[in-house]
Amino acid sequence: GGTIKPGNLDGKDLTVVSSFEAVGQFSAGSISHNQLIAIEKNACPGFGSCGGMYTANTMSSAIEAMGMSLPYSSTMANEDKEKELNTQQSAQSLFPMLERNTTPKDILTREAFENAISVVMAVGGSTNAVLHLLAISSYMNLGLTIDDFEIIRQRVPHFCDLKPSGQFVTVDLHHAGGIPQVMKLLLDKGLLHGDCMTVTGKTIAENLKDPPGQPSSNQKVIRPIEKPLSPMGHLVIL
Repeated sequence: GGTIKPGNLDGKDLTVVSSFEAVGQFSAGSISHNQLIAIEKNACPGFGSCGGMYTANTMSSAIEAMGMSLPYSSTMANEDKEKELNTQQSAQSLFPMLERNTTPKDILTREAFENAISVVMAVGGSTNAVLHLLAISSYMNLGLTIDDFEIIRQRVPHFCDLKPSGQFVTVDLHHAGGIPQVMKLLLDKGLLHGDCMTVTGKTIAENLKDPPGQPSSNQKVIRPIEKPLSPMGHLVIL
């Protein structure tokens, strides 16, 4: 698991989608063949899931929001040492869960899914989150419907500036405070269920006691929730 680090060309971050866009630009005659090849060679510098808030990173973020993975784990880069350590910590966290007889059904409540949807809206996540979250919740018999996405969308602002719709990549989000910082802002506005249990053995609210109430002013990825990119979520259900 873990996200890929961004590629870079002429000081500009690249992701796999940069290659797709470059093909279109070349076809339109706006870049040369040499520029196209340069982008393709630099877009994916290593291992990991697609670098923006595409399907894999969206679902990793949603899983963390539901409490099914350790805090900060969903935005770590695949090749970084902390991801290796996180893998060990994730395995170690299973033993207390077994001792407590905690099962996924204890964590994957309807409220946990609502938390996941809220985070997806806040970070500008993939449309595939709708399909995947509905499929998982259907298996859990929680009664979640596509209309719930629209209800949550209308109350949760989109305040993270991430590709593909924005400027930054997932490792930038990680350095800005990761999903816990996003969740802290939502929790403080009453937009998360803080009493949901997680794999840490603590509730969402307990896990979020350390992140600050406002994002750092030294980054531009996570905006103050009062100054969002959009006052409502981006995934409109028609």
